[in-house]
Amino acid sequence: MSKIHLTRPSLLILEMSEAHWPAIAQIYKQGVDTGFATFEKEIPSYEQWNGNHISSCRLVALRDDKVLGWAALSPVSGRCVYGGVAEVSVYVADNAQNSGIGILLMEELITTSEKEGFWTLQSGIFPENTGSIKLHERVGFRYLGKRERIGRLDGIWKDNLLFERRSKIVGIN
Repeated sequence: MSKIHLTRPSLLILEMSEAHWPAIAQIYKQGVDTGFATFEKEIPSYEQWNGNHISSCRLVALRDDKVLGWAALSPVSGRCVYGGVAEVSVYVADNAQNSGIGILLMEELITTSEKEGFWTLQSGIFPENTGSIKLHERVGFRYLGKRERIGRLDGIWKDNLLFERRSKIVGIN
């Protein structure tokens, strides 16, 4: 049974479980299809995805038992010195965009990450993904800079904007 993190009228934010994977994969595919959400082109298996994400920091947004969005953290490095730093993934279903679900997921992900000892969250965002940029800024991320031509997508070099949020309660000593 998933632990309930947050409830709003008809909306639940829960810990993600493997049972949510088919809906999560579909929402991830919608992001892939935009061409500005990720460099990935293929949807991984649950086992691959599971191995690349931190198990204690995975959330889904549900309305009427339907997954409308998800957020998760992945480690930025295997080196212990970076154990409190993680990369954010947040995706909202096409039919739930601009409904506040992304903000709720991000706020709860931040709270959960701090409980788990993370002091820095970071995101790499394509410049074209203005919705994600605004979301990150709204929940306290700051723009650090641009990595120019950092990777290729469909044969085209893409820039990536770096955003970071430092905890005000973890890692400040």
